[in-house]
Amino acid sequence: MTADLPETAGFVPADRIAALGVSEILQIGARAAAMKRAGKPVIILGAGEPDFDTPDWVKNAATQAMAAGQTKYTALDGTPELKAAIAGKFRRENGVDYTPAEITVATGAKQVLFNALMATLNPGDEVIIPTPCWTSYFDIVRIAGGVPVAVACDGAQGFRLSAADLAAAITPRSRWVILNSPSNPTGAAYSEAEYRPLLEVLLAHPQLWLMVDDMYEHIVYDDFRFVTPAALEPRLKSRILTVNGVSKAYAMTGWRIGYAGGPEALIRAMAVVQSQSTSCPSSISQAAALAALNGPQDFLAARTESFRRRRDLVVAALNAIPGISCRVPEGAFYTFASCAGLIGKTTPSGRVIGSDRDFCAWLLDEADVAMVPGAAFGLSPYFRISYATSEAELTEALARIATACATL
Repeated sequence: MTADLPETAGFVPADRIAALGVSEILQIGARAAAMKRAGKPVIILGAGEPDFDTPDWVKNAATQAMAAGQTKYTALDGTPELKAAIAGKFRRENGVDYTPAEITVATGAKQVLFNALMATLNPGDEVIIPTPCWTSYFDIVRIAGGVPVAVACDGAQGFRLSAADLAAAITPRSRWVILNSPSNPTGAAYSEAEYRPLLEVLLAHPQLWLMVDDMYEHIVYDDFRFVTPAALEPRLKSRILTVNGVSKAYAMTGWRIGYAGGPEALIRAMAVVQSQSTSCPSSISQAAALAALNGPQDFLAARTESFRRRRDLVVAALNAIPGISCRVPEGAFYTFASCAGLIGKTTPSGRVIGSDRDFCAWLLDEADVAMVPGAAFGLSPYFRISYATSEAELTEALARIATACATL
């Protein structure tokens, strides 16, 4: 029985979840929130959601939908209007054509991933996942009966998968590759030149499909140009699932709307899974997502510029701390810094920092700053900071981190 499940007489969890636990990110967040409620001045840098509010016109669209009686079940995997808007977005922003039958809408992008893997994996099928990665990829694969195959991509290679490492990971059981650009937790992103060699490998392995998580598409910095594989290599489009959603760009995490474009046969199979789990997404949330995709987009640039300023603040402050080094991310709102230079050091109380988990736990106790260790994402010794919070809070948190580290 997992440590996360309460002890209840006679209860035995299913084998598919017996070895799994609640996300470490959520556990750290819950502990930090409890400390804050108890009066501790905790600054939480673990949340993977924008601190901006949902745009007013999006909220107004939801209100109008409710007033108009749009509170019933909708079509199973998305209203015709929302699917049309998603098709328009893919065509306008990504240069990819999908018909409504090639589009699915679900209760968040996480459900899109879950539906796809449940619909396609047989026991023992392998899913190649570059690490560090979003923690849910591994456990969703396991729940679906598959085997996650981690391919380590450290800071020296920009946290990006190489064509050689991809080719070496492929076996006769390989079914999917999952790529996330820009990435959670590293903020690393693939340019067209970096995608091309990977797509060449995929072309040589027709049994292998590609799942692309583009959730942070609109949060990229400097001169980086976002691209998605289905637009780069039309010969692979029939085995690519392009996943996205409204959560990050439009600050709609709580609305729970994710979507994807892919081959019609896959979309139909995913609908079967969804029909027996959640059925349709929220009708009101779909109306809001429709307004987000079809409404003004000019505010996105201002929000991204705000994130860029925070990125620069965090990267500079972290690199000024002896023992910590931080790569400049291309996108998203995370830094993924190495704390290798602090491993093995001792705190004033005699506590040894033996790992990135020890480092993050000590900072939460000592400095009231909550971060997520790299081990949670599959790569140590690193730690993730989400800078989706105010510059004032970031400045204070970074000062606390620097002060604490100076005592080691």
